[in-house]
Amino acid sequence: MERPAFPAVIDATQIATMRSCMRKQYLQYMEHWKPMGESVHLVAGAAFARGLEVARQAFYEQGVDSETAIEAGVKALVVAYGNFETPEGSAKGVDRMVGALIFYFDNYPLATDAAKPLILPSGRHAIEFSFAQPLPFSHPITGDPVLYTGRSDMICTFADGVYIEDDKTASQLGASWSRQWDLRSQFTGYCWAAEQAGMEVNGVLVRGVSILKTKYDTLQAITYRSAWERARWLTQIVRDLERLQRCWEEGYYDYALDHACNEYGGCSFNQICKSPDPDSWLPMSFERRIWNPLTREETPA
Repeated sequence: MERPAFPAVIDATQIATMRSCMRKQYLQYMEHWKPMGESVHLVAGAAFARGLEVARQAFYEQGVDSETAIEAGVKALVVAYGNFETPEGSAKGVDRMVGALIFYFDNYPLATDAAKPLILPSGRHAIEFSFAQPLPFSHPITGDPVLYTGRSDMICTFADGVYIEDDKTASQLGASWSRQWDLRSQFTGYCWAAEQAGMEVNGVLVRGVSILKTKYDTLQAITYRSAWERARWLTQIVRDLERLQRCWEEGYYDYALDHACNEYGGCSFNQICKSPDPDSWLPMSFERRIWNPLTREETPA
């Protein structure tokens, strides 16, 4: 049986995808089918994160004043956004994203922000926490441990503790936004990875910025992860990979055929799953691009 390559590196997005629908995991991350064109949410979010990173580096590591640091962040955001054509009606055009970055630092000023990047033993500031940690699961072909990788915006000191800080862009904020993080696998994985790297963190500080056509808003929330929650997370990740391996060995990837098909505006593969001959439809609406969780880049397959 000809099988696609089994993932050697996974991230939180792939884990969430395989939990919602193994068929989508197979199509999107093993056969590498992606909708034609880039998503405005991904482009805008990545540009916003790049602007934050550069501004913080300029202020904390290069020692420039906050105004100069924010200017550097704005330039980096514009470069990262590039020539992407914003879909008509979207609130995430480059001008609105620049406004969101300035709004962020108006609410969390660099000079007085209670969340400050942790100073590492090397003397560098923990601006951007990237990791690739081996999981207790062996790749079925190489025998090497499968790696779990991810990136958060910062590890910071905050409220007499040490927290992973992650910034989110959103369309709206509210009580439900703050509650959604308590069981979020992504953040449990961040805490587990920090522990593996020798850093004991209290939890995760999540900051959200909503971007609408006429206004911005912001909220922040703290979510905690105890040792037993991190252990449970690791057990579940291994079980998820074991289930993926069974699908891979059998050559059949289970369909969700339920709520997951319509979440977040609908799965991009809905029409493919409605077709009795999906292989003939895929090249009409999708193109093959390989997502690399380590470099966080996509390349043509």
